[in-house]
Amino acid sequence: MSRSVTVFVPRETAAISLGAHEVAEKIAAHENVNVIRNGSWGLSWLEPLVEVDVDGQRIAYGPVSAADVDGLFAAGFLEGGEHALRLGPVGDIPYLKKQERWTFRRCGLINPLSVDDYRAHGGFNGLEKALQAGPGHVLEQVKASGLRGRGGAGFPTGIKWQTVADATGEQKYITCNADEGDSGTFSDRILMESDPLTLIEGMIIAGFAVGADKGYIYLRSEYPLARRILAKALDAARDSGWLGEDIAGSGFSFEIDVHLGAGSYVCGEETAMLESLEGKAGLIRYKPPLPAIEGLFGKPTVVNNVVTLGSVPDIIALGGDAYANLGVGRSKGTLAFQLAGNVKQGGLVEKAFGLTLRELIQEFGHGTASGRKIRAVQIGGPLGAYFADEHLDTPLDYEAFASVGGMIGHGGVVIFDDTVDMAVQARFAMEFCAIESCGKCTPCRIGSVRGVEVIDRILANEDREKNLNLLNELCDTMIDGSLCAMGGMTPFPVRSAVKYFPEDFKR
Repeated sequence: MSRSVTVFVPRETAAISLGAHEVAEKIAAHENVNVIRNGSWGLSWLEPLVEVDVDGQRIAYGPVSAADVDGLFAAGFLEGGEHALRLGPVGDIPYLKKQERWTFRRCGLINPLSVDDYRAHGGFNGLEKALQAGPGHVLEQVKASGLRGRGGAGFPTGIKWQTVADATGEQKYITCNADEGDSGTFSDRILMESDPLTLIEGMIIAGFAVGADKGYIYLRSEYPLARRILAKALDAARDSGWLGEDIAGSGFSFEIDVHLGAGSYVCGEETAMLESLEGKAGLIRYKPPLPAIEGLFGKPTVVNNVVTLGSVPDIIALGGDAYANLGVGRSKGTLAFQLAGNVKQGGLVEKAFGLTLRELIQEFGHGTASGRKIRAVQIGGPLGAYFADEHLDTPLDYEAFASVGGMIGHGGVVIFDDTVDMAVQARFAMEFCAIESCGKCTPCRIGSVRGVEVIDRILANEDREKNLNLLNELCDTMIDGSLCAMGGMTPFPVRSAVKYFPEDFKR
C-alpha cells in the first residue's frame, strides 16, 4: 500500500486506562499508517474506540485491545474490513447518532491540540464574532440563550456575567471551576482532554464581555492528563495569536493560568475554590458579598464550570436563540449526562433537556451491567437524592427534578441494581460529608458525624423509631444551618433512601 492511511486512537483517560497507548503503538508500527491521537466521543464502554479513515469516512472498531491489532490488520482493517469489532461509520453508532451535540460536537472528531483542526470545525468563530460585535452583544446573546450554570447550581449565566460587567473596578477575573469531584461525573474531563480550545475560547469571550484580562482554571489534581493537554493547548493558542496580547489584532488581551487543586471536594464550591486560588485553605466564605462583586482577591469575578464556558463559543457564533430552541421550560439547551455505576453502556450523552431519566438509562445505558433490575438511581453527585422506579419517568429538567426533591446537578447518573443496600448508601452520604467537610460550620462538621452514629444505631435496631425521628431532625438542622451545599444537601440522599427504601432500615 503506497498511500498513508489515517487511524485515530483516543488519548483520553478512560481509553488510556484500558490500553489505548499500547494499541496506538502497535498500530503505528505498521507501514503507511498515520496515527492521530484524538479525544473521546464519550462512548466509554467501547474504549479504546479506534477509527480508520476510508475514503473520507471514519470506520469505527471497538473496544480494541493490543491483542486485537494483528487480527484487525489481517482482516483488512485499513480498508474498513469486516471484523467482530467493526462498528461501522462512527456517526452511525446509535449511542452517538441519537444525541444532540452542542458543547461536545468536536470531542472525538479532532486532534485536541491542533488549532488548524479546531478552526476547520468552527473554532474561534464565536470569539471573532464577539470581538466584532462588542461586549454588549455577547451579554445579550448569553442571556437570550438561557444558559444556566452546568456545575450544578443552575444559576443563569447571563445574569452573573452582567453583574460582573456592571461592577466597578479596573481588575476583574474569569475563573473556571474544573474541580469535577462528584462521583460518576466525567464530562469536564472529557471536554478538557478532547477539545480544550473550546474552554479556552469560552473563557476569552467571558473576559471580553465583562472587562477581565485574566483567567484561572482551577483543575483537580486527579486529572494529570487533562493538565498536560491544557498546558499544550494554552501554548498552541498563544502561538497562533488567539491568547495573550492583542488577540487577533483586536486590541483585547487575555491570559489564562492553570491552578492545581489538592483533592478537596469542598473546593468545588465557588467561594472555597477562590480561597484556594488565593493560596489559603479551602474554606467556605460567608455570602454576601457574592463573588461577582467581591471574588478573587476581592475583585469582581465570574465563576463558571467547564461545560458552561465550553457552551459559550457556539452560542455567540450561532446566536442565543439557536441554543434556547433546545430544551424545555427554563431548562434551555443541552446537558452532558454521564452514565456510570451498574450500567451496561456507560459514557457521556449530550441531549437537550426534556427526555426522562428512564429514557436516558434504557435507550443509551441499555439497563444494568449485571442484567438485574434497577433499584435506585442517584443523579447530581454524592449529594443528590436517590430515585426509585416510580420517579424514573421524571423529565430531565431543573424544575421538574426540584419538584420531586431531586437535582440534576452536574448531570452524573449512577445506577444501582436490586442488590444494593440503601441504608449503607445513606450512611455513606453522611460519612462522605464528615470526611469532606471544610469544618467551618457546626451543622456540617458535627452534624454529619452525629448522622453516621444515628444511622448505625438504626441499623443495630436501637430505639429505631426514636432514632429515625432524630435523623430527620438532624437533617432539618443541616439543611437550615449549613453555610454551603456540602452540609445543606447531604440530607437529600439520606432522606430519599429512608423514604423510598424504608425496608433497608428495618432489618
